[in-house]
Amino acid sequence: MRILLVEDDVDLSRQLKNALADAGYAVDHAADGEEAHYLGDTEPYDVIVLDLGLPRIDGVSVLERWRRDGKTTPVLILTARGAWSDKVSGFDAGADDYLTKPFHTEELLARLRALLRRSAGIASATLSCGGLRLDPRAARASVNGEPLRLTSLEYRLLHYMMMHQGRVISRTELVEHLYDQDFDRDSNTIEVFIGRVRKKVGSDRIETVRGLGYRLTPLAGETEAA
Repeated sequence: MRILLVEDDVDLSRQLKNALADAGYAVDHAADGEEAHYLGDTEPYDVIVLDLGLPRIDGVSVLERWRRDGKTTPVLILTARGAWSDKVSGFDAGADDYLTKPFHTEELLARLRALLRRSAGIASATLSCGGLRLDPRAARASVNGEPLRLTSLEYRLLHYMMMHQGRVISRTELVEHLYDQDFDRDSNTIEVFIGRVRKKVGSDRIETVRGLGYRLTPLAGETEAA
């Protein structure tokens, strides 16, 4: 999953970027409203963490522009403003959730997981595809109860495919959602990671749809929530 973190505090943004990366996310960072608006308008993020008190353009104005332009990416507002009127302004501008500073990083991560589940129409905290399980809280996966050893990029790939299981996902879409902005993106490397993940989860779970991409499905005889 790919996140846009919009925060102008240098120390806090560094701490949050490290925490989000440790949790398995690809993270882009914007330090002002102008850059945030541009990135949110041009890049396909899965979720956005948005501070309100930003230089150049304030967070509420940035969010209003995104929504006016039809951007539906889930947005969690992160701010030092605790007044109820500020919360109402944020929600009315199109925010999906609100967290007031200071906060515990674990709460932020939990709220982001909830936003991602909600946007994908998933109710359970644990993702399942037949005997394949993934727990975003612990960033762990297993097959039939046996733990999988995954690299960070393999985990991101599997996480994204499990959030969108049953749907054909193109290589371009995977590149856009697995890598941050500064990563040297090469769609050909997706084939390498698909091959590695296939060996670990079972080759028949990931189908190649020629000319279109890949699809994650349960094995024959398994159910979606086995």
